[in-house]
Parts: sequence; structure tokens; C-alpha cells
Amino acid sequence: MSKYIFITGGVVSSVGKGVSVASLGRILKSRGIAVSGQKLDPYLNVDPGTMSPYQHGEVFVTKDGAETDLDLGHYERFIGVDLTQACNVTSGQVYTTVVEQERRGDYLGGTIQVVPHVTNEIKRRIREVAEVSGAEVMLVEVGGTVGDIEGQPFLEAIRQMRKDEGRDNVLYIHVTFLPHIAATDELKTKPTQHSVNELRRIGIQPDIILCRSDKEVPESIREKIALFCDVDKEAVISLVTSETIYEVPLLLEEAGLGDIVVRHLGLRSQKSDLEDWREMVARLKTPKEAVTIGLIGKYVDLRDAYYSVREALCHAALAHNREVKIEWLDAEELDGTADDRLGHIQGIVVPGGFGCRGVEGMIRAARFARERQVPYLGLCLGMQTMIIEFGRHIFGTDSVNSTEFDTDSTYPVIDLSLSQHGVEQKGGTMRLGTYPCHLVSGTRAAESYGSDVAYERHRHRYEFNNRFRPPLEEAGLVASGVSPDGRLVEITELREHPWMVACQFHPEFKSRPDSPHPLFLGFLGAAKETLVEGAQTILPLN
Repeated sequence: MSKYIFITGGVVSSVGKGVSVASLGRILKSRGIAVSGQKLDPYLNVDPGTMSPYQHGEVFVTKDGAETDLDLGHYERFIGVDLTQACNVTSGQVYTTVVEQERRGDYLGGTIQVVPHVTNEIKRRIREVAEVSGAEVMLVEVGGTVGDIEGQPFLEAIRQMRKDEGRDNVLYIHVTFLPHIAATDELKTKPTQHSVNELRRIGIQPDIILCRSDKEVPESIREKIALFCDVDKEAVISLVTSETIYEVPLLLEEAGLGDIVVRHLGLRSQKSDLEDWREMVARLKTPKEAVTIGLIGKYVDLRDAYYSVREALCHAALAHNREVKIEWLDAEELDGTADDRLGHIQGIVVPGGFGCRGVEGMIRAARFARERQVPYLGLCLGMQTMIIEFGRHIFGTDSVNSTEFDTDSTYPVIDLSLSQHGVEQKGGTMRLGTYPCHLVSGTRAAESYGSDVAYERHRHRYEFNNRFRPPLEEAGLVASGVSPDGRLVEITELREHPWMVACQFHPEFKSRPDSPHPLFLGFLGAAKETLVEGAQTILPLN
């Protein structure tokens, strides 16, 4: 029988619930406890797949092809588990299921209400993940902030879970924010008190309060919160902004969170073993030579849109004992001044994206990498722009393009895949999830992986057009990774280039701090070799 920990947030959004959940998962796993994670998102979208990155940030893709919240990326990276479609639940999914059941007559003519029908469906989905995963402890994060009108059914559902499962099998954690008033140099607890009061009005008494703050939280503040929120003082835990998110599990373990959870839920626990994680964090914080990587994207003013890419670069740099310094370059601004903007860059990454905005800037970046022999890693759209640029170079015309950007292109080197013809509904209809990729011996891709086959996660509609494969291969493009039947090109690279590799899939989703992705490792290895005079040393933050 699984036990459940529900994590809510208060005061402001983006307070760090996802990292807190992931960190607690790492703490419990270090004690030999099997855990799984789930995110409950109250928005009415079925999933974030059709949402703008400016609205939602990165869309994380699970192994079974679900387009999910980026917090699932935190869970996977910290806990080291592969999550599934069922691990991200939205109001859109819940209400769609309930309405479909009503239309079929499953409720036998009953009046359909939020309680019990919607809340029962939410609880069913929570228990389903617990059962399928076999987790001893389910970590369930409720998105948004307490008080949001759309989140009320989810809060009611998790309130009922304690009654259903038994008080000893459910734990509530509330993550809140303590604002700092500069004029008086004070941390204020009143917003936290109001947030907890709202939870209690709903019927949920938090067992633990994690106090996010940019300043150290004194004992007197913890005592005040414990008094007014009716929580044990030891369960009011300070969570001060850290230099790296990977330090959070260590901070929470040191504060006693693991002991409190184990004791409250009556878990059988080994002694905590976070030594490997501690050593990894120590290496992250040690000053190292910097490798300057230019990330050429269309959403660079919202860096959460490339969260997994950023983390994957960090993981690979650490493995090479380097610090990665990312320069976020807006693809739309990369015009004729590309040489000036990229002249000092040691490696170029072009990540995924949709739509024509900024594509010409990405193509210029690919041209710069090809002509100047700068290491290049293209991810999804980054592979397509690399092929477009190489095609323009070989065919001598700017009419080389993707039909996504120019339906009348004379040289459509990128085209809609056969499976996408006639598809009108946008949500959940791309090539999604894990597919095998066979690696061609003797290529940089095969050397990076050190194997003959890889399994990678996809999220795209367009593919390399095989009609142009022979002339481009003859000119120096190498299809170094292909589908099992050889029809789909998954990885490309340039024969006469030190390291210009691009893939149709998203390798960033499989990178872990203790297990960097092979393509990012290969890319950073090539980039660090281009280190020039004036290499920087990045010092730890104060």
C-alpha cells in the first residue's frame, strides 16, 4: 500500500515546489525508499503541448510520448526515474473524462458535480500511478497557488485522500515564500499565515512548511510561523535560495526533512546516503575554466523554455570539469552581424521550436558554425536549420527551405512526415515519445554513444526529406543515425567538420546530473578544445 505526500504552494507562483518535490524524492531514494512523482495542473488545457512557451515554459516529453509540465523534468533528473503520461494530470484531462463518461451514460442519469465526480476522477488518477509504479511513497505536487479558483477541486481531492487512506498514510507539505522588506530589513510571515489559513479553511492542515527565502530565516521567524500555523517548530524548515538547485536535497536533509517524513509516515528507512550527490554538488561549486556556449533560440527572454537544454549543458560541462557559460542569443536579432555576435563563442546550440520566427537567424548561426569550424549541436529544429543551411550552400539558392516555413519551396529539404498528412487536430498528434535510432559505425554520433542503437524522445511533425538525401550525402552530409527501417534520418553530421552534429529528437530530456547525455558530452568535449586566449574562471556565487 502506497503512502502519499501532497505538496502545495502559497503566496506566489514559481516558489520552487517542483524542485522541492524532486529534492524530497532524492532524499527518500537515498534511504532506500521507492518513490514516484506526479504533477496536478489546474489549467483547462488537456496538456501544455499547444501552449506558448511564454505561457508555460518548456514542454517536457516523457518516454511514452506525453507532453507535460517542466516539473516532471525536475523529478526525473533528481530521482532518476522515467515517468509516464499518467504522471501529469490537468483539469482538461479530468473534465474531458468525466464528460465522456456522462455522455456514455456511465453515471446512470445522475447529476454530475465537482464533488464527488470530478474529485473521484482526480483521486483515481493519483492511485493509478501509485499502483502501476509500485512506489512506496507517491509525491504529488498541486500546481498553482492556494486560493486559485481553478485549483479548488484538486485541493478538495487531496483533502479527501487523508480520510480515504488513513491519517498515517498521508502527509501535507506547504511551500511558501517569505518576502524581505528592505526598508526595515525584515522577513515577513503574514503572507504565509494567510496562505496556511486558506488551506485550513479548505480542510487541510499542513504537517510541514518549507519557507522559501532569499535571506536566512532566523529562529524567531520559525517559532512565529509554528505558533500561528499550528505546526511543530522542527517542521518549519528554512529553504534559502541556493547557488545551484542540486544543493537543495542536501539542505533539506540537513534540516531534518527526511527524518520528519519517515517518522510521520512510519516508513522503513535505511540510513541516508547522499555522498555521491554531495560530491557532485561540491564539484559544481568548485571554480573551473569556462566554456562559452551560444544558445540561439526564439524564446531566450524566457529561459525556462530551454530548461532541460540548459541543465544538459551543465551536466556535460561538469563531466569535463568545466563551467558552462551560456550566452542567450535571440535568433531574430542574429542578422548580418552574426560574425560580431558569435566570434568569441566556443560552441553553438540551436534548440527546438515551432514556426518561422527567428529561423533565418538560426540558419545564419549554422552557417557560421560550418564556415568557422565551430562545434555545433542542433536539437530538432536545430537539425532542420542545419540541413537547410547546408542545402543552400550546396544547391546555391535561398529557395532551399522547410515546407513549415515555405510551402512553395523549390528545394523542400524538410517536409511534413507522411504520418502528419491530413492531421488537423494539433494537440498530441506529433511524433511523440521514444523511438529507436540505429547509429552508423565510424561516425561522431556512434563514437559519442559508444553503442549501435539509442532510444530517444521525439516531439516534431517535420522530417528530413529523403528525396534530397543522395545529393546532400554526396556533398558531405552524413546520416549518422536512422530509424530501424532506414527511412527516417534521426542524426546528421558534416563529414569535413570537427563536430557539427544535429538530431531530430530531444536528447536533453534524458540527461541527468550524474549521467550526462552522450551527445552533450561529445559536444562539450569538442567545444572545450576550442578554448581561446582569455578563458574565464567562474567563481562560486556569494
